[in-house]
Amino acid sequence: MTTHRIAVLAGDGIGKEVIPAGINVLNAAAGRDGFTLEFTSFPWGCDFYLRNGRMMDADAVDQLLKFDAIYLGAIGDPKVPDHTSAGELLLPLRRRLVQYVNLRPVRLLPGISSPLAGRTAADIDIVCVRENSEGEYCGVGGRVHAGTPDELAEQTGIFTRRGIERIARYAFKLAAARPRRLLASATKSNALQHSMMLWDEVVERVSKEFPDVNYRKYYVDAIAARLVTHPQTLDTILCSNLFGDILTDIGSAISGSLGIAPSGNINPERTTPSMFEPIHGSAPDIAGKGIANPVGAIWAGAMMLDHLGERAAHDRIVAAIGRVFAEGEMRTPDLGGKATTAQVGAAIAQAVTEETRQPA
Repeated sequence: MTTHRIAVLAGDGIGKEVIPAGINVLNAAAGRDGFTLEFTSFPWGCDFYLRNGRMMDADAVDQLLKFDAIYLGAIGDPKVPDHTSAGELLLPLRRRLVQYVNLRPVRLLPGISSPLAGRTAADIDIVCVRENSEGEYCGVGGRVHAGTPDELAEQTGIFTRRGIERIARYAFKLAAARPRRLLASATKSNALQHSMMLWDEVVERVSKEFPDVNYRKYYVDAIAARLVTHPQTLDTILCSNLFGDILTDIGSAISGSLGIAPSGNINPERTTPSMFEPIHGSAPDIAGKGIANPVGAIWAGAMMLDHLGERAAHDRIVAAIGRVFAEGEMRTPDLGGKATTAQVGAAIAQAVTEETRQPA
């Protein structure tokens, strides 16, 4: 029997609530599909920072290299500056583990109503491929003349030909494998005449390797509007680090809730473990109330299983989410319901294990 070793970073806030629900579902799927999951928890995050003055152990990366994948809940706490929580845990892990692909599905699931009138699941089925290692989140820059009228801040976006080429090739391969074979590249080369011009040139060159993919570039503001007005015209979206972060929040909003959306921080070469997480934050305003939507974490766990070669288990979990939502009883407050995190997680786990339940 195959055993997958998973490092668990529940992190902060609602991460500590949604990850247990996710583990419950993952174990249910493992039991159905004949493999085992071995979870090891690490206490890293803002609570760890407040006790130790650092977000994670000094040898955290070395510890994580022993695992097949990483399952992350959420990072962030009002007591710790955001640039510290993200800059000393999330971003370093993504870079040092060479997780240069951030993969985010945007789908309207059965039983969920989009805020866009008249839209159905057939209209919103998109995957966003976000560059995850450079761009605007490299941390290059600084501030001078602090506290004076002449204070100056510089934030530098770093774009490399190698970085753009590898993320573009990943996106085109993904688009070529999807039924519609459409790829939209988000750019802003009319204003960012250096970084985005390089982006456009490299993406255009890579597109020639994939003649069966219908490629088109859009300015990022236009594609943001298109997500709202014509989501059915989009399939695979390729974007930089910052653009992808913004566009996928729009995508999760049109899909019903930020609490639904999953993501994977992928090392395609599998030289290091990849990391899977919901895209939502730690939500300190509802932390501890037991009402957080666990679906983003559960779906991220399903993506993790797919990455580990357990495609059937992935499909089983995603189908179970759809069946539970289609039945209409188990919904957390963000979706207009009254169910708790634990109740929704338990219902999805039960749907995974029950052979007699048929898809809605």
